[in-house]
Amino acid sequence: MCTGGCAKCLGTTLIPLAVLCTLANILLFFPGGKVVENNVHITNEVWYFGGILGSGVLMIFPALVFLGLKNNDCCGCCGNESCGKRFAMFSSIIFAAVGVLGAGYCFVLSAVALNRGPKCYNGTEWTYPFQDGNYLANHTLWNVCQSPENIVPWNLTLFSLLLVMSGIQVVLCGIQVVNGLLGTICGDCQCCGCCGGDGTV
Repeated sequence: MCTGGCAKCLGTTLIPLAVLCTLANILLFFPGGKVVENNVHITNEVWYFGGILGSGVLMIFPALVFLGLKNNDCCGCCGNESCGKRFAMFSSIIFAAVGVLGAGYCFVLSAVALNRGPKCYNGTEWTYPFQDGNYLANHTLWNVCQSPENIVPWNLTLFSLLLVMSGIQVVLCGIQVVNGLLGTICGDCQCCGCCGGDGTV
């Protein structure tokens, strides 16, 4: 089982997802695509940086570790050529767990934000006019938000993207946990040949 190759594939997928999550979170700071006059008018969940920190920065570390596993030196320790590979796969489990936590943080924040709805001006005050996601199935309620313009579809789209992408990240990191366990127990399917091995573990 080529656990190193699988990890590299996962890392390659995680990096663009991390970039997209970061961009989505940044766009949320511009409700309706416009600069707000007062930062207090931005939805609170945006300030928790779920896409920037959780699914962005924290996801880069496991992604880079996964990418490097395929090329990890297999010479190992104490004359055992598979030792290095196995230790690297074991360490990837820790980084995968960090990825799960980061993406999970973004997933929960996005779910809460979608359920709560955006902060907007209802003609009287800046508030959260929706309750328990009631606006999701009833688009007529969107008219309650008079400003910023198009704030409801803007937040709904971006937080939905964050929810989906962070969910994918959780699954991919979860796969690497299993993959890492297999690599730790069984080793990788091939070796780099630096120990004069025949490519088997």
